[in-house]
Amino acid sequence: MTFDQAIADSAQFSKRHLLLGNGFSIACRADIFHYGSLFGQADFSAVPEVEAVFQSLGTEDFEVAIRALESASRILPAYVPTGAAAGAKMVQHAAALKEILVATIAGNHPNIPPDIPDDKFWACRRFLANFLAQDGQVFTLNYDLLLYWTLMHDDMPFDAPIPLATNDGFGNDEDEPDADYVVWQGETGAHNAKIHFLHGALHLFDSGTELKKYTWIRKGKPLVEQAREAINANAYPLFVAEGTSAQKKTKIRHNAYLYQGFKQLTANAVQGRHCFFIFGHSLAANDDHILVRLARGRFPKLYVGIYGDPTAPENRQIMSRASALAHQRHDRWPLDVSFYDAVSANVWGA
Repeated sequence: MTFDQAIADSAQFSKRHLLLGNGFSIACRADIFHYGSLFGQADFSAVPEVEAVFQSLGTEDFEVAIRALESASRILPAYVPTGAAAGAKMVQHAAALKEILVATIAGNHPNIPPDIPDDKFWACRRFLANFLAQDGQVFTLNYDLLLYWTLMHDDMPFDAPIPLATNDGFGNDEDEPDADYVVWQGETGAHNAKIHFLHGALHLFDSGTELKKYTWIRKGKPLVEQAREAINANAYPLFVAEGTSAQKKTKIRHNAYLYQGFKQLTANAVQGRHCFFIFGHSLAANDDHILVRLARGRFPKLYVGIYGDPTAPENRQIMSRASALAHQRHDRWPLDVSFYDAVSANVWGA
């Protein structure tokens, strides 16, 4: 069906929620946010061996390479009793790949919102209004700033602006209310948040005592520039780029902000009158920690975006994985899955 048909069909439910994957960012700037583009821009000079890892695996996906290195480090001792040093090196290189991924995204990210045409932001706000103007919530697995920029881009020259709920759970630091950053307000204070960065983001930094969100309006400096400066000083943003779903879940459980977002997803998934939309995600197994919450939920309807020919092998895989989620449901709470044409959503404009 078209996206508009899916939205019309979902009117039967009290709330609709949205889960975003990397396809959301690729749809805006494929030259930057596609894994292949990131791979081409990455600097592997500090760990040149990892390029051979990508080549051996036939991939440019950082998470696949990270997962392979971490898995190999665990099984190597069973085959090479003297391979402890090599295993340790694989673990080090996996960690280095995570930092390279963050640095590459920051290094190639658009510098400021005006680098993206206003029309794209306004189109995206129209898309998000189907959720954030209807008391729904948005959960994103992306690290970049596009969603945040869109939410802040509210200077529309229209007679009828597009209002969106933008509460992400951050506010003034009670000890330093005039600081050039805002901090996460904790589980209780962030209970009404509508925006959740489930895997962290470039503008979220863990200082050890609190989670800070860098802002442009407080510091007068582009967020990407702030992130680059922090990374150059060896301070990395809150970022979940672990190899496997289990590793991602472990990191999420050990961070209060990430775990709160995870719990919000779970809480909405068990609501019998809600529905979920997925845009830009392949439903791959490395995000099963998120997908299993949908499979074990009680919401009755899932709409999954399909990009391009639905008979293409990759889309058949997505459809099969979506059907598998439905098969995992308890008989008392069946899940109906429908597919919509992702292009028809016009997320960043026609």
